[in-house]
Amino acid sequence: MQLLPAILPTLCAVFLQLLLRGCPSATAALAHSTNHVAPTRWLLATATWYGSPEGDGSSGGACGYGSLVDVKPLKARVGAVSTGLFKGGEGCGACYKVRCLDKTICSKRAVTIIVTDQSPSGPSARANHTHFDLSGAAFGHLAIPGHSRLMRNRGLISLRYRRTACKYKGKNIAFHVNAGSSDYYISLLIEFEDGEGDIGSMHIRQAESKEWIAMKHIWGANWVIVGGPLKGPFSVKLTTLSNNRTLSATDVIPQKWVSKATYTSRLNFSPVL
Repeated sequence: MQLLPAILPTLCAVFLQLLLRGCPSATAALAHSTNHVAPTRWLLATATWYGSPEGDGSSGGACGYGSLVDVKPLKARVGAVSTGLFKGGEGCGACYKVRCLDKTICSKRAVTIIVTDQSPSGPSARANHTHFDLSGAAFGHLAIPGHSRLMRNRGLISLRYRRTACKYKGKNIAFHVNAGSSDYYISLLIEFEDGEGDIGSMHIRQAESKEWIAMKHIWGANWVIVGGPLKGPFSVKLTTLSNNRTLSATDVIPQKWVSKATYTSRLNFSPVL
């Protein structure tokens, strides 16, 4: 019996190895636990608003979503964020819940916003400071009913925020082929990504090929491949930035693709973090 304490760590290690070998999902779960999404607890930040009082904020923004910010599901939910959340554009598409703190004017409900832009100046320029520039509509929705104008008159407010899963009901991931794309240069914009919303890497596979070629992140939610001639149809593989979840859309961009067209896949990530 005196030998048990000495050999117990070894027995536990052996048991764990046997468990993982017999249960691939356990291995995946262990690997998954080493990654993380931004904290889902409420954190402090500041916020202001831009654009027209009841408007959608930016007319496109630094993520490159263009006119999508003016229509649902993005309409009135757009947000420009400071450097730490924008992440050089790789934070584009991530979703956050925000709520203000002043009980005399603030609603208890949180507003969900989608990162579509980068905050250009103001408090967000300070190191390690988190700041949101919200659309006028989203900023007003933070207030109790009937106090939207008073809320906007405050200008700069304190709030709490946390990461939340993106949910585009009835939407699948879409790929917009940006203007200027050709057989030697293809630039893609990612739209309507459920779950984490952000993209950490992207690969493309040409027709009759088994090789996934890494695309380069150029700005915002836009990725590019240079080479060629590039031959469709193209399959696209996405890997999320926060948790390295992967999804592959087979032959999503047809052989006779057209610049400035949007091609919708038949799948999406799970709408959870």
